[in-house]
Amino acid sequence: MLNVENLSKQFTLHQQGGVQIPVIQNLSFSVDHGETVAITGPSGRGKSSLLKLIYGSYIATSGSIQILHEPDWLEATQLAPRQMMEVRNKTIGYVTQFLRVIPRIPTLDIVAEPLINRGVNVSDALLRAQHLLTKLNVPEKLWSLSPMTFSGGEQQRVNIARGFAAHHPLLLLDEPTAALDAENRSRVMGLIREARANGSAILAVFHNEEERHQVCDRDIAL
Repeated sequence: MLNVENLSKQFTLHQQGGVQIPVIQNLSFSVDHGETVAITGPSGRGKSSLLKLIYGSYIATSGSIQILHEPDWLEATQLAPRQMMEVRNKTIGYVTQFLRVIPRIPTLDIVAEPLINRGVNVSDALLRAQHLLTKLNVPEKLWSLSPMTFSGGEQQRVNIARGFAAHHPLLLLDEPTAALDAENRSRVMGLIREARANGSAILAVFHNEEERHQVCDRDIAL
């Protein structure tokens, strides 16, 4: 599902004399359907940056990122923005550490949006959103409100519900349980197992070693 070869990324600090900071160097790995792979390493080693490179938020310095997309292999480092948006819509799901949404949009609509964008009937998309929000203990009284004023944990649960609303052949998870209590962490683990059982290739960052061992088949150390 994902094949990374000789991937490198360095950042240039233009306001500090053009200093170059290497983050990822000559990294190669692959992730297959139904496999969950953990990215490990100390803080600052580029774990989140790697996910952003695959998602197209960052541009690689060199190397290859190949993604299987309906049913062709695409070189993600060469895709135009419009093409990358299509890949995100149909193939790549991404659960970040932070919820970024348009203000004043109700929570229920935010979670249902990925399904509606794929052409799913609105009522079916809303039912799926309701199911996930219930499963993640987001109170029904909040569904009609914007999550902008929610607590950090509530926002993260909305973020996770949105990320798991539609099936994604490739799923990127950046510390999905970081702001959650034990019960909700357990429920997120259940969603990850469900996605893996449905064939998703999952690449994830977990700082909790126990959780990593619960759902991941192997590690990639940075």
